[in-house]
Amino acid sequence: MSVRVLLVDDQALIRAGFRMILEAEEDIEVVGECADGTQAIDSVARLRPDVVLMDIRMPEMDGLEATRRISAADGDTKVLVLTTFDLDEYVFGALHAGASGFLLKDTLPDDLLAAVRVVADGEALLAPSVTRRLIEQFTAAPDPTGAGRAPTPGIDTLTDREVEVLRAVALGLSNAEIADALFMAHATAKTHVSRLLTKLDCRDRAQLVMVAYEAGIAVPGATPAPVDDA
Repeated sequence: MSVRVLLVDDQALIRAGFRMILEAEEDIEVVGECADGTQAIDSVARLRPDVVLMDIRMPEMDGLEATRRISAADGDTKVLVLTTFDLDEYVFGALHAGASGFLLKDTLPDDLLAAVRVVADGEALLAPSVTRRLIEQFTAAPDPTGAGRAPTPGIDTLTDREVEVLRAVALGLSNAEIADALFMAHATAKTHVSRLLTKLDCRDRAQLVMVAYEAGIAVPGATPAPVDDA
């Protein structure tokens, strides 16, 4: 079954370039194009794409607001944010809006194709050039309200093993890498990630990353370590 993709960018040449790259692949189908966030919301409801390639800066409605509304709607569409701006606030804003991934527009074609497939499969990750320091910078910043961050619902229900798996997800490890790092079967790692998504009410791995840093489970420089299941 093909991955159905919706292109959202206010520049027609950008959309044409993405379409050419994507439609050269047998397993990817471009189902539509939009020039702003308002059109994107309508098209998602009508076309039900698997993945939306979403620009950030657009007229009428920007990509962050469109991403927020699409993610809040009842559906399985994932949003992969694309931008020319490698700026911290856009990364943070996109992830908090519910984006499943973040790539720069100068990403190589093969990396773009891989990202579309990864996001469609639920294995959402950030672009290599968007390092964890960006998330760390914002999640470690003082709360301007002075009230402190509210505890993440579900965090206190996690087992020690699930905490270790969540920390590994936040470090960018795939299921296979988690299995190797924590000395468990691949299927077991996948099961733990699925349970984390359910317990923490997260849409995908990108949201798990945010939860891990905001809850203090993932910290700068940390590495996953095996724990005793006994």
